[in-house]
Amino acid sequence: MLNNLDRYVLFSDNVKAMNIARGMRPTFGRINHLRERLFSPKNLLYTNIGISVSLSGIGDVVEQHYEILKGEWDKWCFTRTRNMSVSGMSIGIVCHYWYNFLDTRMAGRTIGIVLKKVIVDQLICSPLCISTFFLTLALLENNSLAEFKDEIRRKAHKLYVAEWVIWPPAQVINFYFLPTRYRVFYDSMISLGYDVYTSHVKYDIQTANR
Repeated sequence: MLNNLDRYVLFSDNVKAMNIARGMRPTFGRINHLRERLFSPKNLLYTNIGISVSLSGIGDVVEQHYEILKGEWDKWCFTRTRNMSVSGMSIGIVCHYWYNFLDTRMAGRTIGIVLKKVIVDQLICSPLCISTFFLTLALLENNSLAEFKDEIRRKAHKLYVAEWVIWPPAQVINFYFLPTRYRVFYDSMISLGYDVYTSHVKYDIQTANR
């Protein structure tokens, strides 16, 4: 049995919790309003680009610092991170329009449709994104067409194999549970670790010398 003091303490704690919840409502309201604006049809492309640029840059920063710790590089290279961020912009644009196209052509969330989307995504969008990635960096680094083709030959298959490991299970969740407007955001969250690997493959000294 609770005595009067215990009842008072319990009542006071409940009142405090209710007051905190009331105080948080405006904050949650502002967050929800911001989310609706960012992911509205009017702003969705810019939001997707911003997310892709940011996480591509973060992935490269993480990879560079790891390489510095291993003694492969002396210091952080801003130009490399900038270029990786710009490649994220290119891929963000591709993915934005790809998901809109795919969801229009294959509407619905049945298991059959989801599996078809996953297969089509891997067979078409993955090679397209990998090619866009290397092409963007080739342009930024002033590489010749021969150098671009050679880099594709030496490195693209590494990324494509990794995509088959990571993306099919991730895309099942994406296509089954999420609406179109959150697809690039979800991809970008999953991609953070993959972006680290992408940076590694692109700038790995051993790969470059093969």
